[in-house]
Amino acid sequence: MKFTCEKYLLSLAVATAGRAAASKSPIPAMEGLLIEAGHNVRITGYDLKKGIYTTFEADVSAPGSVVINAKLFGDIVRKLPDGIVSVCSDGNNAVNIACGNADYNISGTASDDFPELPSLDYSSNLSLPQNTMARMIAETSFAISTNESRPVYTGALIEVENNIMTMVAVDGYRMALRREAVETCDAESLKFIVPGAALSDLEKICMSPEEPVKIAVGSKHVSFSVGDTVLISRRLEGEFLNFRKTVPGDFPIQLKAQRADLIRCTDRVSLIIDDRTKNPLRCVFGDNLLTITCATPLGRAEDCCPLEGDGGGMIIGFNNSYLMDAFKAAPADTLRINIVNGSAPCIITPEDGGDSFLYMILPVRLRSEG
Repeated sequence: MKFTCEKYLLSLAVATAGRAAASKSPIPAMEGLLIEAGHNVRITGYDLKKGIYTTFEADVSAPGSVVINAKLFGDIVRKLPDGIVSVCSDGNNAVNIACGNADYNISGTASDDFPELPSLDYSSNLSLPQNTMARMIAETSFAISTNESRPVYTGALIEVENNIMTMVAVDGYRMALRREAVETCDAESLKFIVPGAALSDLEKICMSPEEPVKIAVGSKHVSFSVGDTVLISRRLEGEFLNFRKTVPGDFPIQLKAQRADLIRCTDRVSLIIDDRTKNPLRCVFGDNLLTITCATPLGRAEDCCPLEGDGGGMIIGFNNSYLMDAFKAAPADTLRINIVNGSAPCIITPEDGGDSFLYMILPVRLRSEG
């Protein structure tokens, strides 16, 4: 195998496919990237849970394939000087990488040792703009659970009905929901769960607002095609939370606040909270005013934020990080804070009453007045 290409193209392809390479595996080939040179060059990473392959233009003088350790290859390519890179391998899978005065000779692995990507049985297809997909992931993924004891919640639920996509993430303490219109969908309704790690990689791959993300949904896998790159992920199986029944229907207290004010106020009071003393924020919803206080062994902090509406002096405790995550993620300048009582979840929605996003945060028990 032998090909030459621009360093930028090779570096981008290696970084993209490398997201799916296994960091540690008893099978050395799974820690590598499969390099296939034919009409163009295709690079594939696959850790048996998700696979990413990307294709780019190159001058191929000798077709062939080889597997190269992903970390080593990535480090080499990243530090090469700018210019034309030459990559070639011989019959013993010895690989030479050269660019400018830099020259590397490393050992590769036979491509036959690389695991095959899963066969695809896709039955439904949809598409939406890349920037829309990236925003939906960024504005919900913080609520994806990291607790492996409940695997279904280590992913996000994606539902499509009437050409509207809903993405939901839950971790047991909060819920994040986003809705956007899709460009095309050939099914009346879809429902599938995508692992959080795959969505995180997809967010980084979505870099062109002009091109759509094409999603193909099968019985066990889902693929996301972004330009010349394809991400294939297994679907998570299990019963996801019925989010529609989880959100209260009526809210006796509805307040409005500026997102920027909420972020600044929460951030200032959170300065006295550290990892050892995760004391909650004490939030008092008064008449046109939110007062946030917190007391820890480091000291006591208090700040106020203007509101529109009367909270009747309702006192609720919240985890500061959960509040901050929701405020930062909310895609609106003005937010509506919906409250039932001091022990029920707080619901954050658009000020205009729309349903494009919803964040639910469970309260934390307050020990004392603080």
